[in-house]
Amino acid sequence: MKSYALLIFLTPLATCVSYDSAILTPTISLSSEEVSLIPDRDENLRVDFGLELGLNESDSLLSVEVLPGVRVRNVVNNGAADSAGIQIGDVILAIDGMETNHPDTIKTLQQAAAKSTFEFRAQRNTTVFETTVEGRAISSSTAPEELYRIDPIATRAGYRSEMVSINNETVAATRVVELFPESPLPQAGIAIDDVILRLNGVNLNSAQDLITRIIRDHELGEEVALTVYNGDDVVETTVLLWDPGRRISRINIGPLLQYESSLVPSSETFSLLDFWLFAVYSYSRIEGERSHNIFGLFNITSDYGELTELED
Repeated sequence: MKSYALLIFLTPLATCVSYDSAILTPTISLSSEEVSLIPDRDENLRVDFGLELGLNESDSLLSVEVLPGVRVRNVVNNGAADSAGIQIGDVILAIDGMETNHPDTIKTLQQAAAKSTFEFRAQRNTTVFETTVEGRAISSSTAPEELYRIDPIATRAGYRSEMVSINNETVAATRVVELFPESPLPQAGIAIDDVILRLNGVNLNSAQDLITRIIRDHELGEEVALTVYNGDDVVETTVLLWDPGRRISRINIGPLLQYESSLVPSSETFSLLDFWLFAVYSYSRIEGERSHNIFGLFNITSDYGELTELED
């Protein structure tokens, strides 16, 4: 009866209880099936200057005019041009004495280049200067190679797409290539090199297909059914997806009680009988600093007595 009476008393008040993850989980952007690991560029380029270029148009709204040179729109960090001191907004006037009044001129030069060192003449504000750019050779043999796809949260594992032969039938599957701490797969009897064939009874097309369906269609802490081939037998197993747990992040009961906490930065606030202008009692903690306030008149704040720095 006491809890029922309390419920009636609190009903007219603004009551709110919010929950949040006990451990912060990052937002995962899903990759497509086909992923390019190199920047978008013409495959015919022989050297890379690490630049994005555009026409050198005047800034006037009344008379838009294309001026000599090409304007640098973006510079790749630690790229060839960046190392040579080229900055965004610079205007490339000439390369090796050849005027460059259109981005296609530089693109053609990169395609036909038989060397790697180029003399750039550029303009920055009212200053014209020269700099040597060491163009970086583009080779398909140096392109990044995909190792595997990763699900860092729900199953905390890495997977690789494969075609496997089972009972004289070749099917698309996903091989487990890495397990991360707290992965729920070992508890379900799934080990590295095991092959996952189906998720909830539906065949898999690839490693990305498995990850996409788990993240898109299931909640953390939910059970999923996996069909696994361990090299000898095809078995059905149930996996409980990793769950970061829940914590109360906010309690608000009108002016009676308010509580809020955060993980980043680590902080807590609590107030009792908060009447907007003052609270009978309030408490706050931000990292190591703690503050107590009574009637808005008395405040006691404490922090660590001495900050020390650890040395290796």
